[in-house]
Amino acid sequence: MDTASILEFLYNVGAILVMIMVFMSLVRALIGPTAPDRITAISIIGTKTLIIITLIARIYEQVYFLDIAMVYALMSFITTIGVAKYLEKGALD
Repeated sequence: MDTASILEFLYNVGAILVMIMVFMSLVRALIGPTAPDRITAISIIGTKTLIIITLIARIYEQVYFLDIAMVYALMSFITTIGVAKYLEKGALD
């Protein structure tokens, strides 16, 4: 086996493990006893999705996936802040 095939295998295994972690966070988001638990789980899902997108960019050697990952990270961050503010104040004013 050469180095490239070993790295490709490790990237694939890493992506699968991260997807499993996303599903575990999804369970926490669904059964979370409080709203902050759910917000945290959804934020974790956003972060793990970002990792998956960057792994896909590395596996397929396509740089434009990194641009998509940056936009996704910004949207995830803004959404998390908006939901947290809504839960704290009851409005987005």
